[in-house]
Amino acid sequence: METSRINDPRTPPGAPAAGCDVVTVPARQGLEAVDILRRGPGDAVGPVLHDGGGDTLGFLVPPGTAAAWDVPGSTCMGTDGRGPALAPEPPVAGSDWLLPPGEADLATDPAVLREALGEAARMIKAADSCR
Repeated sequence: METSRINDPRTPPGAPAAGCDVVTVPARQGLEAVDILRRGPGDAVGPVLHDGGGDTLGFLVPPGTAAAWDVPGSTCMGTDGRGPALAPEPPVAGSDWLLPPGEADLATDPAVLREALGEAARMIKAADSCR
């Protein structure tokens, strides 16, 4: 699987996702967003963590993303460049990689993630309204 190219002036194209910020979303919305990103054209999704309980997903995004992150229903933990680095072992105790480094080497573009999370939220709302 190919991974995203970062369109952030603070992170050169092709740079690894070392020291990333992490966008955390409910698992249902996150899984929908992963599907949307993987179906999209080109490089769309970087490494993704899931918690041990399966309640949330964490998308690695370029450092500095948290300063402007404003997507309802999600949080972005800023790390000042000291966040999760790409390693085979998950950086947070009790978590595991849904899309590990090696399959997904670059951080997810925050603008692309924002669109995918919005589309996922709309799909979930539509599905829930049919019940």
